[in-house]
Amino acid sequence: MPQEDCKPVVLLIDDSIIVHRLLQARLKHENFVLNTSLSGKDALEKVIAKPPATILLDLEMPEMDGFEVLRALKDNPVTLNIPIIVLSGRDGSEDKVTAFDLGANDYVTKPCDLAELRARLRAALRLDRLLKLLADRAEVDGLTGLANRAAFDKRWSEKVSEFHRYKTPLSLAMVDADHFKRINDTYGHPAGDEVLQRLAQVLQQQSRAADIVCRYGGEEFAIILPNTGPQEATLLAERIRTEIGKIVWPRHPESAVTVSIGLAGANADGPVISPEQWLELSDRNLYLAKNQGRNRVMTSDMSSQSRLAKAG
Repeated sequence: MPQEDCKPVVLLIDDSIIVHRLLQARLKHENFVLNTSLSGKDALEKVIAKPPATILLDLEMPEMDGFEVLRALKDNPVTLNIPIIVLSGRDGSEDKVTAFDLGANDYVTKPCDLAELRARLRAALRLDRLLKLLADRAEVDGLTGLANRAAFDKRWSEKVSEFHRYKTPLSLAMVDADHFKRINDTYGHPAGDEVLQRLAQVLQQQSRAADIVCRYGGEEFAIILPNTGPQEATLLAERIRTEIGKIVWPRHPESAVTVSIGLAGANADGPVISPEQWLELSDRNLYLAKNQGRNRVMTSDMSSQSRLAKAG
């Protein structure tokens, strides 16, 4: 394997070819590969296709400025955790605050001290390595403290196997925050993070000790409900939906947050179904809840469907 392939990639997003040439010359001996992009649109395509370890982002660009690029990167679960250093000629505190509120990790003012920039890049790359290491080894979501997607996949397969073996009830609820992107766009990512953390708290508080609450991804959560049929699971889901609707949010008290919930469950006489098929049914009900106006629970009782199928 070529040595270059082992190095982390830093993507420089700046509309100035002079800046590209300067930084490529000054950073060529660093232990990373510096790739470049001249526009926000081109950069987003490159980042989504192959996420870099760190991004250097200019604010003042034509067509799509740095703030728009930053917002798009932090709104995408694929690119959300990439460390971003804003590299800008703007020195005003308002621009810095906006950049940090949108999710930037650092802010360097042009013309920058190259030694300082190298140090900040090394710190960002260390952060990227640490995040990837933690993601690989941990089963806990860093923002909410809930079990993460890897933990969900493992526990869900186990519970479906137990359902088939022991013939005990089981339900799965998928919970998604309504209009979450609007919260991020209007009030900034700290407000969005606050919403996700508070939703996680409510889900844990309203669930029972045996229930397994996970952050599935983005603003979507999953609740595995062992020994729980669809009727009982629906009551729990409605309680969660109601409690979340009552919350007054400190950063945006005038804007309530609601959730839509898709649920699929079965009693002891449920069908033989794979974990993926069960999840797909819960997701489909979540989509229906969104499509029918949001802030509602949609449930499939697979045990009754199984009885009908056996009856012919």
